[in-house]
Amino acid sequence: MGAAADRPGGQRVYAIDALRGLTVAAMIVVNNAGGKLSYSCLQHSEWNGLTLCDMVFPSFLFLVGLSAYISLSKRGFAFSWPLMGKIVRRTLTILLIGWAIHWIEHVCKADFMPFDRLRLTGVLPRIALCYFFVSVIAITCHRRAIAWIIAGLLVVYSLILIWGEGYANDASNIISRVDHALLGENHIYSKRPIDPEGLLGTVSGIAHTLIGFVFGRLLMRKDASLPDRLLNVMVAGFVLLLAGWAVAAGLPVNKRVWSPSYVMVSCGLVAMALAAISYAADVKGRKAPFRFFDVFGVNPLFLYVLSEIASILLGTLGAKPAIYGCIVRTVGDPYVASALYSVGLMLAMWCAGYPLHKKKIYIKI
Repeated sequence: MGAAADRPGGQRVYAIDALRGLTVAAMIVVNNAGGKLSYSCLQHSEWNGLTLCDMVFPSFLFLVGLSAYISLSKRGFAFSWPLMGKIVRRTLTILLIGWAIHWIEHVCKADFMPFDRLRLTGVLPRIALCYFFVSVIAITCHRRAIAWIIAGLLVVYSLILIWGEGYANDASNIISRVDHALLGENHIYSKRPIDPEGLLGTVSGIAHTLIGFVFGRLLMRKDASLPDRLLNVMVAGFVLLLAGWAVAAGLPVNKRVWSPSYVMVSCGLVAMALAAISYAADVKGRKAPFRFFDVFGVNPLFLYVLSEIASILLGTLGAKPAIYGCIVRTVGDPYVASALYSVGLMLAMWCAGYPLHKKKIYIKI
C-alpha cells in the first residue's frame, strides 16, 4: 500500500507518494479534533453533500487501487499461489490491526476481553476488504473486463440503495439492517444509525478502489510521455466528476452510504488532484511544496495506526482535555484551539516518522 511508484524506466512518480502523504496527514487532522467545535471543512457532511473532510478517506482508497496496479504490474498480473498467499496475509494483517485498535480502546477502559462487543467494521477493515477483492480481480480477470466490473458493482449497489431505503437516515436503511443481521449491534458503529464503513458499502468501496486501479493503468502507460498521460488522467477525472454530478440528481452524493455518485465525484477530484501535483512535481520539478508530506507518504498506514493509538492513549490519560484546555486559554477561540490540537497531533506523528524517512526505513503492512 505504500509501494514505491515507479515510471517505466525506473523513475519514481513522486506525486503518488506526495498525494498519499497529504491524504494521511489530512486523515490524522480530521480524525482528531481537540474539542466539540471544529470548522465545517474538518467535519463530515451531516448526510447528503460533500465537504473537504469527506474527501480524505476516498482519496486513500483511490490510492490503494492505484498502488495495487503498480505492485501487481511488476508480476504481470499473473495468478500464482505464492502471490495469492501474500495478498491474503496482507489482508489479514490490516484486518487484525484494525480490530486491535478497537481492542486497545476497550483495554484502556480496563475492559480486557471485549470480544462480544468489538467493532468489526471501520477504516482499516474496509481498506483490507477492498484491497483483497481488487487484487484478486486484477490477477484473475482480464483487465478489459474491469471497467464492466466497476459499472456492474455501481449499478447493483444503486439498485440496492433504491430498493432498500438506502438514503433513510435511520434503522430502516438496508445498510443498517444488513449490518445488524450479519454482525450484530455490538460489532458495528454505534454513534449513528448507519455505520459509515458497513458491509454493504464495501460493494461500492470495491468499485471505488478499482477506479483507482484503472487510473493507475492510465498513469503508468509505457506508450506515452508523462505530460500526455497526465492530460489523460486529468480529462478522465473531469469526465468522471461530471458523470458523478449527473448521477447525483437521482442518487445524491453521500459519504455515509458511499453512494455511487460519491464514488464518481470523489474519484474524479482525486484523479485531477493527482494529475495537477504530478505536473508540478514530476514535470516541472517543483517538489518543494510537497516535501513535508514525504514522511507520511512512505509510511502511510504505520503513521495512521500510530496516530489512532496515540489518540486513544491521550484521551485515556486525560492529556487531550488538558492540552486542549491550555490551547483554548491561550488563543481564546475554541474553533482555532480544536484545529491547533489536531494539527499538533499530526505534527507529532510527522516527528515520529521523520527518522524513519531519513534512514529510508519503510514499514510495509
